[in-house]
Amino acid sequence: MPRPSLTPRTVIRTAADLADTHGLDEVTLSAVARELDVRTPSLYAHVRDLAALRDGVTILALGELADQAGDAVAGRAGRDALRALCDAHRDYARSHPGRWQSLQRRAGDRVVRSDEAARSSRALAAVLRGYGIAESDRVHATRLVGSFLNGFLHLEHVGGFAHSAPPADASWSLLIDRLDDMLTRWDGEVEK
Repeated sequence: MPRPSLTPRTVIRTAADLADTHGLDEVTLSAVARELDVRTPSLYAHVRDLAALRDGVTILALGELADQAGDAVAGRAGRDALRALCDAHRDYARSHPGRWQSLQRRAGDRVVRSDEAARSSRALAAVLRGYGIAESDRVHATRLVGSFLNGFLHLEHVGGFAHSAPPADASWSLLIDRLDDMLTRWDGEVEK
């Protein structure tokens, strides 16, 4: 079987696939080189170092999640949009656990300034605008929704809900309802 052409995109996609299979911590330059059947030094023409490789995975994940979340919330508002956004994140975390893990790390400046990062925030911004939350308060509301998503999905991923009733799906729906209540009643008087 012929080797795929070595490009930055190929290297990053291979790293992302390895992360989904083995976890982000197992993604190293040597592991990616083995997967691509090349010597590790060959990768340096395509990625600067391990941090750049992992930032590349994060950018890829942000772009994929932006597409999925954007499609999910299109044409929806209020609780329906919130549920669609949350479900898109949950589906992505389940389908791509390593890529999701890459979103849970401190990213480099290249990630923060990327078009993918900007696109990934648009779906949540649209949902929050639907609640009438003032732009000056959206950062707080964004942190609230992000904390819910990241906390719940992390606990679900590590099996934190596996040994107690009710099932995680019941909590998921209930907590989205409570989050919707909070966002609906947002008064904009968050202390600075």
